[in-house]
Formats: sequence, structure tokens, C-alpha cells
Amino acid sequence: MTMLLSPPLTPPTELDNALRDTGRAVLDATSLRALLPARADELDALRPSWDDLPPDGHLRDGGRYRRRRHSCFVVEGMAVTPVPHRAHWQPVEYNALHGGLERWFEPMAPEVVAQPVWGRLLVALSARCSALKGNQPWYVEAHQFRIDTTDGIGRPTPEGAHRDGVDLVAVLLVDREGIKGGETRVFDSDGPAGLRFTMSEPWTTLLLDDTRVIHESTPIQPLATGGHRDTLVLTFRAGGFQGPT
Repeated sequence: MTMLLSPPLTPPTELDNALRDTGRAVLDATSLRALLPARADELDALRPSWDDLPPDGHLRDGGRYRRRRHSCFVVEGMAVTPVPHRAHWQPVEYNALHGGLERWFEPMAPEVVAQPVWGRLLVALSARCSALKGNQPWYVEAHQFRIDTTDGIGRPTPEGAHRDGVDLVAVLLVDREGIKGGETRVFDSDGPAGLRFTMSEPWTTLLLDDTRVIHESTPIQPLATGGHRDTLVLTFRAGGFQGPT
């Protein structure tokens, strides 16, 4: 029996205060749906698209365990604007393994981003950014990830504990099947305080002030054939997208 540490859930009424005071907050599925707002079936309609993610061809550790899609948006108030497809780029200061590379991934499927719940999700989380950092446009990168156990082990964060070089990071668990491991760890960037827990319920959502904390997820191993961990990672940045200067 694998023991899972439950997430320290944040009451929805305390979400903005938690981000302001500690730089982190965790919502369960019910709280996320209330925040958007959305019905369970609206969010679950997004989940089948994780079965159609192309392999990540940029893994520098030679692994075959990661599949992903990537799209970008600008959110200003209630308006969500998709931007022309672009590369994902991070400086080496934030990603020692893959930093400095223009990584091109297949975009999210049009029928996924066209669903009304998708826009409501980006608007609701951008509002949390504005509550924390001030009202302004937010440059959002959306990553659909599937980490599987093809290689016997899958690494959700092969770069290790890190920051992303943005203002806010949202990690939403979409599915977790036939695996052990995958523990989430969040640490203050300037001290020893931290949390460790496992997200196991679909649509559990971790929100992080990227300027204040570092985060990672531990490797996964199979408990059954086809074991995998699906997540949606959204990053929110003021002023523009990251890119090579």
C-alpha cells in the first residue's frame, strides 16, 4: 500500500490571502469549479485530449516518458486572445537542463481551446494574478503534459526543484493512473520552510507565486501497465512572454 500525503487545501475565501502571505495555495476540484465557475462535466470534457499528446522530442536526458502540447494566450480582463504559435523558451537561470533552447511543441487542439470553460479558467486565474500583482494583461503559456512509465520511471520535473521565471504558476492534476510517486514539493526560495503532498483527485490545483517559491514533483514508477500522470501547467507573466534577447 502506497501512502499518499493529502494536499493542504486552501478555503476559496482565503485564496488571495494565502498567495499573498505564503506564496502558495491548493484548491480541490469543488473549489476550482466554484472559482471559474464551471460544472464538473465541462472540465472533464477537456480530459480526453490528453490521450492525443505527441512525444516531447527535446528531453536532454534521452527519456521517452513525456508527451506534451503548448499554446500561448494574452488575458486582459475578461478577454482571452490566442497568440500565433511560438516556441517555449526559458533562460538557463531557471532551467539548467533545457534553458536557452527554443523548444517547439505541437499546439493545443483548436476544439479544446474553443470550449467556453477554457476561457473561464484563464480569466479566473489571471484575476488571481491581478489581485496579487496588480491589474494588467497576463501572458499565459499553457502546457498539457503526460508523464508515463514507458522507461520504467517518469520524471515530471527532470530539471529538479526550480522556478519558471514568471509571476504565477498553476499546476492542475488532470489524471493519475497506475503509478506510485509523483509527490509535489514546494519550498520557500529563501528559507527551509516547505510542503510535500500528493495530488490525487482530478482538478486539484496548486497555485504558486513563482517569485517566492521553488517547486518540483518526484519521479513516478508503474503500479500497472500504462501508468501515467496528466497535468495542465499554466504560467502567467507580466510584461510579455519569455524569449531569447
